[in-house]
Amino acid sequence: MKLLIVVSTALGGHLLMPLARACSRNRVEWGCFFTNDGVKLLGDPALVSLLDGASRKVACDHSWVRFMGRPDCPVELGSQTNHSAMVGAAEKILTL
Repeated sequence: MKLLIVVSTALGGHLLMPLARACSRNRVEWGCFFTNDGVKLLGDPALVSLLDGASRKVACDHSWVRFMGRPDCPVELGSQTNHSAMVGAAEKILTL
């Protein structure tokens, strides 16, 4: 994976959407890991549709339950172990 975007705050939404569009437009292989209250962004259907361009998209299960309180997550649920694996596979990491 060329770029991993780690979203750890819901305040990063205004940056994530244009980044996702740019990665897809430029055919950059990218993935996204959501943790802490960054999982709240997954409640936005427009953002979720942009994630179709990501090679992998994972939300921290613990954060999802804590902040969203519902079982139906629009991306893969995982853990910090998944995060570590994605970090290991990424050439570059951007945190929001």
